[in-house]
Amino acid sequence: MKSPGAARTGLARAIASIALLAAGLIGCRRASPPPPKLAELRGADVILVTIDTLRADSPHYAGNARVSTPNLDRLAAEGIVFTEAHAHNVVTLPSHANILTGLYPYQHGVRDNEGFRLADSFPTLATLLKAKGYATGAFIGGFPLDSRFGLARGFDVYDERYPEGLESDQFVLPERRASDVLAAAQSWYAAAAGRPRFLWIHLYDCHAPYRPPPPFDTEYVADPYLGEVAGVDRALAPLVEEIESKTGPTFLVVTSDHGEALGDHGEKTHGLFAYEATLHVPLVLWSGARLPHALDASMARHVDILPTVLEAVGLPIPRNLPGISLLSRRDRAGVDCYFEALSTSLERGWAPLFGVMKDGYKFIDLPLPELYELRSDREERRNLVPQKTDVVRALRPLLPSSKEIGTPSWSSASSETAAKLRSLGYLGGRAPQKEHYTVEDDPKRLVELDGKLHDLVDLYSAGKLAEAERLARDAVLERPSMPTGYEYLSFLQVQKGDVASAVRTLEDARRRNLLDERLASRLALLYSERGASREALALFETSSASENPDVWNALGIVHARAKQLPEAMAAFDSALRLRPNDPVTLQNVGITYLNFGRAGPARDALEKALAANDRLPRAWNARGVLLEQGGRSAEAIASWRRAVELEPGLLDAWMNIAVVAAKRGDVGEQRDALSQFVARASGNLYASDVARARRLLAALPPAK
Repeated sequence: MKSPGAARTGLARAIASIALLAAGLIGCRRASPPPPKLAELRGADVILVTIDTLRADSPHYAGNARVSTPNLDRLAAEGIVFTEAHAHNVVTLPSHANILTGLYPYQHGVRDNEGFRLADSFPTLATLLKAKGYATGAFIGGFPLDSRFGLARGFDVYDERYPEGLESDQFVLPERRASDVLAAAQSWYAAAAGRPRFLWIHLYDCHAPYRPPPPFDTEYVADPYLGEVAGVDRALAPLVEEIESKTGPTFLVVTSDHGEALGDHGEKTHGLFAYEATLHVPLVLWSGARLPHALDASMARHVDILPTVLEAVGLPIPRNLPGISLLSRRDRAGVDCYFEALSTSLERGWAPLFGVMKDGYKFIDLPLPELYELRSDREERRNLVPQKTDVVRALRPLLPSSKEIGTPSWSSASSETAAKLRSLGYLGGRAPQKEHYTVEDDPKRLVELDGKLHDLVDLYSAGKLAEAERLARDAVLERPSMPTGYEYLSFLQVQKGDVASAVRTLEDARRRNLLDERLASRLALLYSERGASREALALFETSSASENPDVWNALGIVHARAKQLPEAMAAFDSALRLRPNDPVTLQNVGITYLNFGRAGPARDALEKALAANDRLPRAWNARGVLLEQGGRSAEAIASWRRAVELEPGLLDAWMNIAVVAAKRGDVGEQRDALSQFVARASGNLYASDVARARRLLAALPPAK
């Protein structure tokens, strides 16, 4: 690899040629670069970098002059850039399952982030490479790829130490910064030297909400998404430098699981449609001089990545895979690409989206079908279905049959929807499926409702609960068959302290047969909070075979509130059997033992929880209580301070600090804690506590 300065010197020509190709050539035959030196790649290290939610047109090398991505540019200027690479899904979990198995989603069965787990019967890139002597490590940036979803098989290390349990914004999934993921990945990579290594790095930063790290937060204040892109590129610098300095061969693949709509066709983020903004992805292969630079405008797909890697390192490619090695001299003209978007169908009851691309045409099979010629209509503004009936007739049969596509088989595994609020025990729901969908179910007709749901989340995050609740009510009225509306409305009602209304909302959903075991668990927790343990436990009668650790955690909490310690611990044990050493479950065990006066077991469980994940604010809060009970007040306050550092809205910890500071005669600490409590408590739920805190503040001597 050239030095950074040398790479930048010739970069303008590379960027210009890539931008030209991306603008005009779709589905064309590939260029004819010098052949790759595959003999030199046998047994090479393999590094797969998946940058979540990275649009194909967002890096600088793709012609985007509004962003700086020097590290991606360097790789693109020397490697093979596939300007027409496409995903098969527009959400994280199934897209990564496609990449790692080399199979289409209807073949491996993972169709959404919600309620699916890759079965152990499917070989993956990790299992195949491990069987050939590779050390295998995965370093994960966000919860949608949690090990519970089945992608960890074959990895010696599956590092998913994102901050579970944080509650600062319950609509934001747990994630960790690219710089932290890469630091851990490179540490493992160095330690595993001595045999071939397969390293998978997943970077989640570009996913909404867009919160770029300094200095990109100020440099890209007008476009925080591009700030995230620039931040990820900066974080990649040490990895790029490391592989540049290696003497042994490395085969690097950089891609994205899907793009981001950013308002295209009215879609704010991704998951609703499958237009090019979210389906078109970057794809770069790099191996220094062993892989001569080329721009390739023929069809490239996620299912092609696994056979490409295997061919590169000299391993046999399993039979019956739909993909083709991108290093093969085999002609890829005429290759088609299947895709789907099922999230809103499975979660909201809207029409499922299936489609296929071939020879520059893109067909989308919906109640209102769509056909686009991407050569002349890159932004997909001219639906050609009425004019190009012959093309529709040619493309429609390329879609898998209804028998092949099948009915997506849900498991009760924990999900992205459930994860939004999992630290509070808040669990999502599943929409009933229809045999026939009409134009009223077409997501194009429902894009405004989708926008309302995004606005609702933004309003909640900004502290505008009343406005968010109004939108949630509108969603329920507009689409009463959609569980998401009841889910969001009940959550917002709880946030303002109106538990009774939240219960009525979920009871309405129950009457409409919209509760699966996860949303039923949420209702059970609300019953339990109100002391209705019998009604709460009745909602778990069909959960004995659940594979969802969140459901078992909810059941454990309900039993604990009912003063049933053995039953609570049995439920938590069931959660731990499904996910051993789960820090959130261990936290629940510790808090439950603490509430029952069992200090020893509480301490053991909390220590295990914090050893697994030291970013659990409730565990730190409970640990502080144990320390105070042991007469170690200063350490207790330090533990509570750690809790509120992680979760500033954890009111119990602020009040604990205030009470113990008063005992210690530390008026300044008491005043600060009470002030924080008053400032952060809201709603009817804390009205009496706020009034008490104000009285205590008023009684304190004035600050000097």
